[in-house]
Amino acid sequence: MTYENTLAYAQYLDKNDSLRDYRNRFHIPKVNGKDSYYFTGNSLGLQPKTARTYIEEEMKGWETLGVEGHFASSKRPWMEYHKFSKDALARIVGAKPIEVVSMNNLSVNLHLLMVSFFKPTKTRYKIICEAGAFPSDQYMFETQLKFHGLNPDEALIELKPRTGENTLRGEDILSKIAEVGDELALVLIGGVQYYTGQLFDMKAITEAGQKVGAKVGFDLAHAFGNVPLQLHDWNVDFATWCSYKYLNSGPGNVSGIFVHERYANDSSLDRFAGWWGHDEKERFKMKKGFQPMPGADGWQLSNVNVISTASHLAALELFDEVGIEKLRKKSLKLTGYLEFLIKDIGGDSGIFEIITPSDPEQRGCQLSIFFHKDGRRLFDALAAAGVIADWREPNVIRIAPVPLYNRFEDVYQFAHLLKKNL
Repeated sequence: MTYENTLAYAQYLDKNDSLRDYRNRFHIPKVNGKDSYYFTGNSLGLQPKTARTYIEEEMKGWETLGVEGHFASSKRPWMEYHKFSKDALARIVGAKPIEVVSMNNLSVNLHLLMVSFFKPTKTRYKIICEAGAFPSDQYMFETQLKFHGLNPDEALIELKPRTGENTLRGEDILSKIAEVGDELALVLIGGVQYYTGQLFDMKAITEAGQKVGAKVGFDLAHAFGNVPLQLHDWNVDFATWCSYKYLNSGPGNVSGIFVHERYANDSSLDRFAGWWGHDEKERFKMKKGFQPMPGADGWQLSNVNVISTASHLAALELFDEVGIEKLRKKSLKLTGYLEFLIKDIGGDSGIFEIITPSDPEQRGCQLSIFFHKDGRRLFDALAAAGVIADWREPNVIRIAPVPLYNRFEDVYQFAHLLKKNL
């Protein structure tokens, strides 16, 4: 696509954007009394205006019904609350409703899923992940391996880009999986790498891992609600995500899991059980002997935090209206425009470079800009000018133009503020 570096062109794109009105359904933070240029949906998405209504409905139910709200809530009985998100979650990750459930937080879910899917033996005990994974993954790997009496320095294989490159090559991931072969117990990487914004070929990775007899899972914190997923068709064993980034469910809000349908009735899988994962027909008989619910529900520990999950449902409603396909279509154009502008203003200055893949099919709606000098000064100058972005050590500014609420004009203004402060 051919872009133009003019305000008139950016405004033309906005005028012809079929999703432009969705911006009005979010609260936009202000800086110095004006709407900010908000580019941190990859850390915390904006608040849907309906979130307050959803929360207030549950607060009213608590006020007027007390404990009876579990059964008698006019809209959403609390006993069934985890079920109200299933269809929408399934559509976002390309799954069946039985394969998904919202629960806990991401780090908790990583540990719970490792109990079931990391089963090391004397000969098959190694894990492959990407180097520089988010700390949720790093610390989980370290402690899980130690729990099994394994040395992380020996059992954890961290894939690094080739010398002089910023991102992993797909062929290098697949060749390492084949090389480790019979020693490989698990492949678990981020669907989208948080620092570089690289989108991995999850289908190919799953096929390669399972071909050598390993389980394959994904941390989808930066992929969920960002890129199209087909977890069921890709035959992924398991996955987890958070909902407060691209989904806009609220700070620290509920995570979710995917467990492939082939494990739906496998009660022999080890797991750390909780009463909400127990057969709901027998749950309140309070008897010994854990009998898991079919599907992902069998990994639940406790009943849902209704107040916070209410805003999760509000966010899912918006996603269901639009659909991930339309969001992806705009995302490709919006992120492509950002890339064009950054390269146009940067030229051959050598001050910065984009370390996110230039191939649109290998990224979501995030560009990571690596500064060879003055990065922090530029970040602070942008913040003072109304840009809410994300700084990552040592020298990266992450910019995520989110298709639900970011405009092409936002992207244009960011680029020209960057140019002004170089």
